[in-house]
Amino acid sequence: MEAHAAHADHGHGHMPVANVSANVNRELFGMGLFIFSELMLFASFFTAYFFIRVVQGQDWMPAGQEIPVGVAGANSAILLSSSLTMHWALEGIKRNNRAALKTGLVLTVLLGATFLGVQISEYLHLGFLPKDSAQASAFFSLTGLHGAHVLVGLIILLVVTRRAFKGHYGPEKEKHWGVEIPGIYWHFVDVMWIFVYSSLYLF
Repeated sequence: MEAHAAHADHGHGHMPVANVSANVNRELFGMGLFIFSELMLFASFFTAYFFIRVVQGQDWMPAGQEIPVGVAGANSAILLSSSLTMHWALEGIKRNNRAALKTGLVLTVLLGATFLGVQISEYLHLGFLPKDSAQASAFFSLTGLHGAHVLVGLIILLVVTRRAFKGHYGPEKEKHWGVEIPGIYWHFVDVMWIFVYSSLYLF
């Protein structure tokens, strides 16, 4: 009886230890959940786009509202190239090659910023506004949503780049998560652009 009471006193006021699997990385799991939520957000915007094209059967785009397919194609190549430089940066730190890490990150930021700059320039020269048609509204919504994600990614990568130049990160797995997790987000942004570009500009 006394032993039972002593055991009860010992456990009183203490939270039980969380059962965390050694095979699950919290940062990776958290990024996975975040990307899933972002997929749902993009899906809602694509739903509006497909409603206009499939359900209502409207032309894409209306007469007098043309989108620059060639410029967007070149801009797509710029953004997709940034996935390669991001991968180069990550592989660099895994091999303890800090020069590759820094160069890869800087190039990724420059390519991402160039993509965003070209997209803004495209907006300024389109000759129509979101209010001009349902198609225009869907176009600006989807490309703008993606552009916002590029901007967030650039801010994150700037922080990562600053830390890289301060000597942070290392080849050990627990020391390069700070590069790998933002890299996963950046690859997600690039993959999403393939769907946006293919849907709005090509088909």
